[in-house]
Amino acid sequence: MKLNINGTAHNVDVPKDMPLLWVLRDRLGLTGTKFGCGVAQCGACTVHVDGQPKRSCVTPVKFLGNSKITTIEGLDSPQAKAIQDAWCAIDVPQCGFCQSGQVMTATNLLTEKPNPTDDDIDGALAGNICRCATYVRIRQAVHDAADKLAG
Repeated sequence: MKLNINGTAHNVDVPKDMPLLWVLRDRLGLTGTKFGCGVAQCGACTVHVDGQPKRSCVTPVKFLGNSKITTIEGLDSPQAKAIQDAWCAIDVPQCGFCQSGQVMTATNLLTEKPNPTDDDIDGALAGNICRCATYVRIRQAVHDAADKLAG
C-alpha cells in the first residue's frame, strides 16, 4: 500500500485494516502522534487527512488511498508556526502527552477560522483531552497565535 505522509510517498506492507496510528509509529517511526485511548475519544492521535483533523487510532489505512496525511512532524504552515510559538511562549504543555493532538487541532482551527472566539476554540478542541488540564492556557495560546497571524 502506498501512503502520502508529510509530502513523501511511503510503501508499507501492512494489513488494510491496520489503524494509521500503528503504521505511523511502528512502521515509519513517526512517534509524534500518540496513542491515548484507542477509541477516538482523547485526541492524542490526531493527524490531518486532506487538511482535516482525523483520529488515527481508528482510521484503517484502507480508507486513505490517495489522501494527503500530515503528522505533527510534517506540520509546516504559518498557522502551525504561530501555534507552536504561542504554545512555547506561555508554557502550555505540562506533561506534554496530548500536545501533538492539541497542536494539530488548533492549527486546523486557525486555518479555517483565523479569528476564533472562545466558543470556537472550546468547540474545536472539545475532543482533545488534556490530563494536566491546561485548557485556559491552550485557549490563550490559540488567541495569541491568531493575534500574531493578524499582525
